[in-house]
Amino acid sequence: MFTLVGLGCTVVLLLGMVVLLLSDGDLRTIFRQLALIGREDGLSQTVSRDDSPVRFTVNSGETPTQIAQKLLQTNLILDAELFVDYVRAEGLDRQLEAGTYFLNRAQTIPEIALALTDSRFSQITFTVIPGWRLEQVLEAIDANPLFAFDGAAFYQVIGPGAVIDPAFAQRVGLPEGASLEGFLFPNTYQLAPEITPEGLRETLLNAFLSAVEGEIETTAATQGYSLYQIVTMASIVQREAIHIDEQPKIAGVYFNRLNIGMRLDADPTVQYALGNSRGTWWARITLDDYQGVISDYNTYRVTGLPPGPIASPGISAIRATVTPEASDYFYFRADCRADGYHDFARTYEEHLQNGC
Repeated sequence: MFTLVGLGCTVVLLLGMVVLLLSDGDLRTIFRQLALIGREDGLSQTVSRDDSPVRFTVNSGETPTQIAQKLLQTNLILDAELFVDYVRAEGLDRQLEAGTYFLNRAQTIPEIALALTDSRFSQITFTVIPGWRLEQVLEAIDANPLFAFDGAAFYQVIGPGAVIDPAFAQRVGLPEGASLEGFLFPNTYQLAPEITPEGLRETLLNAFLSAVEGEIETTAATQGYSLYQIVTMASIVQREAIHIDEQPKIAGVYFNRLNIGMRLDADPTVQYALGNSRGTWWARITLDDYQGVISDYNTYRVTGLPPGPIASPGISAIRATVTPEASDYFYFRADCRADGYHDFARTYEEHLQNGC
């Protein structure tokens, strides 16, 4: 009996010493970890299986309780109190970082808590496809839930009449009041979540300038063309050529026509003039459209280049335009093999013979 009593006293004394050695913070952590016992199911539960990204912002100075309430209101977690208990028990409450995050409702509380400790990995992946017209870029913005603005807001800073950096306008030869059609450089970008419409504009324009500076820009100037004229022609080449290796040859034909005052007769310019009037931005055109579509962009009706670019050309189309393939061809049409390539002709009679 005395032995058991003595043993019990020893245990009590040891526990007392442990308590004395532990700091208040350590004790709180232990109690919080104990509070999680039996709540494992709640920690592993998710709101849904929907892994679509949800934009979530942690503001500077917000407490774990405030963050938890915002997560609950955004329907990212089911239990705000459990979130607070978890981050405190794991010591994450001091690591929650202000910033913008892209969370989803298929994440558990531990996954969300860990994500909120480092905002550096939050990025918006955004792609501009070669040959897209301005409106398609706007649609891509609207289709991306990660942006804090919509396509309409972006249009305000790149559309006709937008305030453009005078240095950029002068460098490329942008006419006063013109939109930035053609200069939204095609590429895949990793963007900061805080990016603004102006920031996206500068990112795309700077990418264009970086791509053309040096040889392309110098060659264009030597040939007597502004970058605006080069991009205008390149946008037609981009839309006309399916295969990159055919772009220089098609560019050569268009310059052959341009140099003798012949109309370009470029189908993509008619499509551009039609806009979205037929349910798509690049509608199939008919023979009647060649003269029936009344527009300064319709190169079946007007001579020379259209008033401006009809799309954003990729670097290969731009390069093909400043270094077109020399030939004596004036005509081309889709070949009969349905492989995306074209047959070229020197005369209109040869051109007709190439028909299927």
